Amino acid sequence: MDIIARILNFSLMIGLPLVLAVYLSHKLKTEWKLFGIGCVTFVLSQVFHIPFNQWILNPLVESLGLSISQSGIQLAIVGVIYGLSAGLFEEITRYLGYRFWIRENRDWKSALMYGAGHGGIEAIILGGLVLAAFIQIMALRGQDLATVVPADQLELARAQIEAYWAAPWPMALLGAVERVIAITFHISATVLVLESFRRKNFVWVVYAILWHMALDAVAVFAAQTWNPYVTEGLLGVFALASLGIIFGLRAADEPVGQQLELRAPDIPEIQPVDPSDDHLEDSRYV
Repeated sequence: MDIIARILNFSLMIGLPLVLAVYLSHKLKTEWKLFGIGCVTFVLSQVFHIPFNQWILNPLVESLGLSISQSGIQLAIVGVIYGLSAGLFEEITRYLGYRFWIRENRDWKSALMYGAGHGGIEAIILGGLVLAAFIQIMALRGQDLATVVPADQLELARAQIEAYWAAPWPMALLGAVERVIAITFHISATVLVLESFRRKNFVWVVYAILWHMALDAVAVFAAQTWNPYVTEGLLGVFALASLGIIFGLRAADEPVGQQLELRAPDIPEIQPVDPSDDHLEDSRYV
C-alpha cells in the first residue's frame, strides 16, 4: 500500500491539472491557449519571485531577527511577509497576463482555464520532483548505500530514506490533496483579477494579493505549529472559500454596469362584463 500511495500521489499531482483542463475545454469550450498562458505566467512569476526572496527578502527577514523556526507572533509575521511576497509577484504577473496576452477572453469560464494553467503547472512541476525522488529512492532500495553514496553523506542519505518509508500512506497522499487546494485557490485568484478588468478597478488585484497572502501565511504558520493533517484541514477551509469566490463572482455575459432592458408587464385583456341578470346572480358569491 505504501508504494501504491506514493505512485498515486505524484500521478494525481501531474494528472489532475490536465484532466481539469480537458474537462474545461470540453464542457465550457475554453481555449487551451489560456491554460498555456497560465503556465507561462506562473513560471515568469517564479523567475522574479525566487531570486527576490533569496537575495533580498531572506536577508531582510534575518536582519529583523525573524525566522521560520520561530513560533507565535514571530512566525505569524514571517508567514505574512512571505505570503505578501508570493501574492505580489504571482497576482501582478497574473494581471499582466490579462493586460497584454488575454484581451478577447476576459470572461468567467476563460478565467477558470487561465487559473487552472497557473496552478496546474505548479502541481505538474512539483509532481515531477516527487516522481524523481521516488525513482531515486526505488533505485537505492536494497542496495548497499556505502557503495553509491559518498561517506560524508551516508548517514544523511540513510536518514532520508528511512523517513521516506516511515511516513504512513495517508500522509504520502497529502501532496496531491494540497495541489487540489492550491489549484482551487489559483482559479479563485484569477477570477478576482478578472474583476479588475470587468469593473475597471485595480482594487480587485489588491484583493487577490491579500487573499494570496492570507493563504500562504496560514500555510506557513500551520506547517510549523501543527501536524500535516491539521494544516491541510485549515487549507481545505480556504479551498471552500475559494469555491465561494469562484461561483460568487461568476461573470454574466453582459459587462458589469450594463442596463437591463425594462419591459412593461403583460396586462391581460379585460373582457367586457355582461350586465345580464344571470351574470349579476353569479357574481354574488365571488
